[in-house]
Amino acid sequence: MATKKTIVKTSSEWDSLAKELRSLIPKLDEEGLAYLVEQAQIHLYNLQVEALNKTIIKSQQRAKNTAAKNAGKGAAKSTAGSDGFSEIKVSDSGSSYYIVYKTEWIMFSKDEMIKLIKIARGEGTDLEIKERLFNWFARERTDLLRSAGIANKFDNKLKSLAVLLKKKM
Repeated sequence: MATKKTIVKTSSEWDSLAKELRSLIPKLDEEGLAYLVEQAQIHLYNLQVEALNKTIIKSQQRAKNTAAKNAGKGAAKSTAGSDGFSEIKVSDSGSSYYIVYKTEWIMFSKDEMIKLIKIARGEGTDLEIKERLFNWFARERTDLLRSAGIANKFDNKLKSLAVLLKKKM
């Protein structure tokens, strides 16, 4: 636990919350404790994504400033589509993928990406494909729905995401 305190910024509030959590642990059953561990892992993952997004934003701002200085306003325009989904990136190891929405990189496992591609390339009308994508995200990855502001299966961002999945993968 001492190594965690060197990583995490300590404060009196943090110490108080940690003490409270320690006092609650003996009262939890295995399922409750597993849930807390899972939530902690999700929170740590979200912190990593947030840090990555901040780095990406800074990098994009530097690139825009450089492009604006070198080639004027036309070169500084974003390549992202009007819907915000601009590209899919593969990690160096090939084990994870990132769907880029505006300035956020949303990470997916290889298995998740395979499922998304199957849905996007599946039979049916645009609305049926959008509905299947929406249902999968609502069940498996609500973080993408929140990040992109997708509230229902009728959102055209789902169609553009399906097109991106078909084209790039």
